[in-house]
Amino acid sequence: TLFLDEVGELPLSLQAKLLRALQERLARPVGGSQELAFDVRVVAATNRDLEEAVERGRFREDLFYRLNVIGLELPPLRLRGNDVLLLAHHFVGLFAKKAQKHVTGLSAPAAQKLLAYPWPGNVRELSNCIERAVALTRFAELTVDDLPEKVQRFQSTQVLPDGADAEALVPLEEVEKRYILRVLAAVGNSRTLAAKTLGLDRKTLYRKLERWGEGGGDDK
Repeated sequence: TLFLDEVGELPLSLQAKLLRALQERLARPVGGSQELAFDVRVVAATNRDLEEAVERGRFREDLFYRLNVIGLELPPLRLRGNDVLLLAHHFVGLFAKKAQKHVTGLSAPAAQKLLAYPWPGNVRELSNCIERAVALTRFAELTVDDLPEKVQRFQSTQVLPDGADAEALVPLEEVEKRYILRVLAAVGNSRTLAAKTLGLDRKTLYRKLERWGEGGGDDK
């Protein structure tokens, strides 16, 4: 498999060479004098609108149709709902292991900030945010203070669960309850996955749910 990242940034001169290589399945290695046959599956990615680039003469039409056999559009992170938390949990585990630190998850307020922020830099920005937070934190859970200042300061009326009055002042336990139930719904009512996402021990999560009369759920 040959992965061509940001293929829309290729200058026209290189686009012509790439098109020829893909059509003829021949390439000359660096320093070599002969062309060699190759057999690869090509996957290309770009954040540009290549059809518009073709219309503007910035991307070769023949190369576009050579690459665009099966197209897959990935929505920006801000439109992918609770994917933010699932990805954040993945990055916490990844960077905690790399830094050899005991960091297991996110505090509820930190998770709310991640959900509220629009992530203009998409997954790369989220990855950078979590790597920084893991490096800075002194606790087993990431806190709001560990997050970049722009994430901390961002204000959104969607911090509370959908349908809730964003201006309502409620006790902290009620905020925690709403947030935990929202995460639980986002992971298909899997209490095990919800506990991992929240950075909680499963028994702790079970006790909270039972106290709120929400003892039912999927144990998988």
